[in-house]
Amino acid sequence: MKKDTVRRHKKIANDIMHYIYKHIDTDINLDELSINMDISKFHMHRIFKEEFEQNIYEAIKSIRLTKASTLLLTNKNSTITSVAKMCGYSSHGAFIRVFKNRFNMTPKEWKKGGYKTLVKFEKSFEYESVNPEIIKNSSKEVLYIRHKGYDKSIKNIWEKLIIWLYQNDIQDYTLIGYYHDIPAITSLKECKYTAGVIVNEKVINTTFPTLTMPKLVYAKFKFKGLHKEFLAFINWIHFYWLVKSGYETTPEPSFCIYKNSSFLKNDIFEADYYVSVYV
Repeated sequence: MKKDTVRRHKKIANDIMHYIYKHIDTDINLDELSINMDISKFHMHRIFKEEFEQNIYEAIKSIRLTKASTLLLTNKNSTITSVAKMCGYSSHGAFIRVFKNRFNMTPKEWKKGGYKTLVKFEKSFEYESVNPEIIKNSSKEVLYIRHKGYDKSIKNIWEKLIIWLYQNDIQDYTLIGYYHDIPAITSLKECKYTAGVIVNEKVINTTFPTLTMPKLVYAKFKFKGLHKEFLAFINWIHFYWLVKSGYETTPEPSFCIYKNSSFLKNDIFEADYYVSVYV
């Protein structure tokens, strides 16, 4: 396959995934999406599966259930029906059925504490003293590459972004990583990740697709340590801090701003982790 064709297919697959995340709370119409993208449904499905190793319907279901697993715990004043709608399920019965099939318990059982049988994390004494800063971010364009797996293979896509920055002599930029899945409930090899860069200067040759950061309020957590400790920290934030905080959260993915690119060279890195919150 020619290099331009590979690049075009990656862009198509990434655009489809971006559309799914943006419209995850709706009844996603793939016929309409294929028309908007000017591509047949057959090729749209084929390209997506080649890139992400799963079909579009599987991706939609996985994203919806991951969001629902968190929203059921943090959005205490929301009914199970309203959480289902926030995740794109118009049928209460359908939501209960697919949730039970994924987690082996009903949404109600999960909400009442059943999640503790699946969610395993070690509470650290150091975590208990963590006090996040509440901030509101501005809307910015992010150039990105999507990836599957929270492991060392992430290094490869970051190298591509860094090489592109060097080739274009870009000096003013911010490295950002989106954590679409929570490692406590999704195997690390299946977790979806997005490596991105915010360029604070004019760019002529973008090469990569772009997404727009929404304007939201976030709890900002500072972290410095090993990658495996960082994943445990993410679990603690979503299934301990958020649950106890009294805040609710949105279906928007959490993200991380890396303070430097040292994590490309070793396991130790410094970063700020952001999770959306509201009251």
